This record gives sequence, structure tokens and C-alpha cells, in this order.
Amino acid sequence: MTTPAGIPTTTAPAEAGQAARAAAAAAPLLAGLPPAARADALRAVADVLGAHEDELVALAAAETRLADARLRGELKRTRVQLRLFGRVVESGAYLDVRLDAADPDFVLGPRPDLRRTLWPVGPVLVFAASNFPFAFSVPGGDTAAALAAGCPVIVKAHPGHVELSRRVADLMAEALAGAGLPDGTFALVEGDDAGRDLLAHPAVRAAAFTGSTRVGRLLADAAASRPDPIPFYGELGSLNPVLVRPAALADRGAEIARGWVGSVSGSAGQLCTKPGFLLVPEGHGLGPVVAEAAAAVPEHALLNPRVGAGYVAGRSAVLGTPGVAVLAEGSARTGEDGVVRATPTLVETDLATLREHRDTVLEEVFGPFAVLVTYPEGTDLGAVVAELFPGELTATVQRGPGEGAEVAGLLATLGRHAGRVLVDGWPTGVAVTPAMQHGGPWPATTSDATSVGTAAIGRFLRGVTFQDAPQDALPAPLQDGNPWGVPQARSGVAESAHW
Repeated sequence: MTTPAGIPTTTAPAEAGQAARAAAAAAPLLAGLPPAARADALRAVADVLGAHEDELVALAAAETRLADARLRGELKRTRVQLRLFGRVVESGAYLDVRLDAADPDFVLGPRPDLRRTLWPVGPVLVFAASNFPFAFSVPGGDTAAALAAGCPVIVKAHPGHVELSRRVADLMAEALAGAGLPDGTFALVEGDDAGRDLLAHPAVRAAAFTGSTRVGRLLADAAASRPDPIPFYGELGSLNPVLVRPAALADRGAEIARGWVGSVSGSAGQLCTKPGFLLVPEGHGLGPVVAEAAAAVPEHALLNPRVGAGYVAGRSAVLGTPGVAVLAEGSARTGEDGVVRATPTLVETDLATLREHRDTVLEEVFGPFAVLVTYPEGTDLGAVVAELFPGELTATVQRGPGEGAEVAGLLATLGRHAGRVLVDGWPTGVAVTPAMQHGGPWPATTSDATSVGTAAIGRFLRGVTFQDAPQDALPAPLQDGNPWGVPQARSGVAESAHW
């Protein structure tokens, strides 16, 4: 298949195989580079993306229809993310170096000299996402974390922004080569066939994905069914419930309603953290506020015809469900170009209907659509979450004035069912910081790892211990001389007294 300009959009099998072999050859060289070298390379990528900001944002806007301000903010986030991982690499703490000196008097018997560190897993395959053309695409968090860990990366481009992906890949390849990283450190491939072939390639040692539950499950199963199964880190769908306590409704119900509509509408609802369900007490009286707030949101084009078609189908299915009432019907126009242009659609139902029609109403509708669910007095909200929202990226509680200990048990329950628990806030907007967790129990993700924040580097590392190895044969971070200057946790000798 080709674009109208005749440019191939599917990488040939031989070319994809060559990228895998080149990545395998680069892996030991990249792993052996001092942390400072990898940090400099990540900063070089951040710099080149910044130098070409106007060009890249224009390409992204043309292909994704996302707003200029949104794209510039996302590109800034991507550059900050790269620099943050550079600092993580330079610190060396991520290697978690542990040195146990030989101890003939160890309480369990003579202990050998043991030295443990974290080791790059090898080439990583990254499946780019459609809704974040920078932050979860070619230069995004998965790529940054894998490169920081010392792993070569092959990115499977998303077909929704191919031209942007190619341009970014060219800039990144130039920056990485200029920083001295070995050939094969980075490559871009296109097409579903190339992605599937590489997922099965023996050189690929881990994969990361952001997208739909259906596709993510197919890829996860493929990774697990290899002769040599590999880790697959998939970030899939999420409903992200928001629980409004009675005291919060009485104190600031209108404010909460407007905040919900704003969070649902951001980026036309095309965010994995969109608060898709708002649980409020019966008799809430928020309908007029919701309708007014939704009416003020301008029409927005969805990312591409495929996303638009999914939105129209999902929206129609919920609207046609018995017991579902419309708060703000919104619009969903399909243009001659196949692109859907939409305004927010917000509906209301009750817990009984949600339980009865969970197969329809509890399906994620990717776009500016959300559901308000009423609950009767005395409802155990924690039990509702455990029953209907068992695996989420986020879960939020809106409290009443002064409520603290009253919600402690609810927060603990939410922590068992979501990766990030919010209080009096909105889940859209994911801070790129060391403490961020962007991942939750199945079906939100395929693992308990995070794809945002500095802990994301751990997905692409594995532990290795060297026993009684001579100093001149040890990897640099495990040597007594510590040539990389990384933190080393030493246990010492003769610890029997501590047991």
C-alpha cells in the first residue's frame, strides 16, 4: 500500500528484519556506554525536537487535527520527559546496585561475594499511539524509557500521523548518531504486518503499546505465545470513575459538574484518562448545569476516520440503551473526508440500569462522551467500584468540606482497583514526575508497571547477579572502583550479629 504521493506505508519484511538484527548488534554496545553518554543523547533528542517545533507542530496538526496549543504543550512535555530520563540515567540510582561482600561467618553459612545490578533487556519494540503524536509516539515515554535503560528501540509508527513520525524519526536518528550512540540504536517501521513480524522476532526482548483493549490483547497474547515469551507492556482502555460524595454535591455540585464537562471535553475526549463516569447521589439537580457547560464547548474534529467511526458506533449503542437519558446530546457529523466532528454528548442512568446493561454502557467510548450515574442514599461506593470498575488507570473522589478520615477506607479500596487515586481533582493531565503511576489493574493495562514517570525505566531492565567474579571482569557499576560513579549499596562483612 502507498500514500497518494507513492511513498510506501508498509515496511518490507526484509527491512524490518534488518532493523531487528541491527538493534541486536547495537544492544551490548549501548548497554556498555557510561550513563553520561546516554543522558547526553536523550538531551540531544530533546534539543532537536525543540529546534524544529514549528515544523513538527504543523505536521502534527495537519495529520491529527489537534489544536496548536495542545500540540505545543505536548511537545514541551515530551522534551521535558526526555531530559528527566537523562537526569535519571546520570544519577545511576536506577541500576539499584547491591554489593554483598563475601562473609565466611554469615548466619546461613559462608556467603560468596555477590554483586547485583539491573541490566538492559535488549531491543524494545514500541507501538505508537494515535492520540498523543509526540508524548506516546515516536519520541514518547516508552522510547525515552527504553533508551534511558540502554535498550535499542524500534518504533512501529501509527498510521494516523505517518509523515510526522517519519520526520521525527529522521531528526532522532541524526541526534542519536551525533551523540555517539551505535548504529542500530533506533529505527522506525510502518504497517501492521511489520509490527506483528517484529513482535515475533527473536531479537526483540520486550514491547510496549498504547491503544485499544482489543488490539492490545491480541498483541499481548502474541507476545506470550512466542517460543520465548517476552514482556508486553500494554496501556489499554479505562473508564476512570469519579465518585461524588453527598457532602461534596451539597457544597459545590455545580462546580463539580462544570469541571467534569471540561475534563471530558479536553482534546475532544480522546484521552485515556477521561473521566467517563460520574457517580452522584440521586436528586442531584445537575442536569441544567451539565447541559449549559456542554453547549459552550466548540465542535472538534476527531483524530481520524477510524477513531470517528468507533465513536459514532459506541455513542449510538449507549444512546439506544433502555434507561439511558440524554443530558446533552451533542453532535457527531461525518464529513465527506470521513472525519467525524463532534460536540460533547453526556447521558444519565442509574446503578440498576448500569448493572443490567453493563455490556453496553460500561464499554469505553473514545471521544467526547461520558455517563452520569445516580446512586441511592446509603450506597457503598467502594463496593460499586469493586463490582463495576475493577481495573482502571484512575479513580477520583470528590469530598465534602473537611472530610478526611471519612474517606480513608474508600481511598484504600480505590487503590486496589486503580493506578492513580485522586482527591478533589480531575484525572486528565498526567504529570511527568518521579512519583507518577500511569497504569492499573487489568483491563487498564497488561501489567502493574507505569508508562509515565521515571519508574517507567524499570520495564526495560532485569536483574543480574555476579558471584565471585574478579574485579577486572565485572561490569563497571559493580566494580569497587566504581568508574561510573553510581550509588552502591554495600552490606559489609560479618553481619551475623544482626540476625
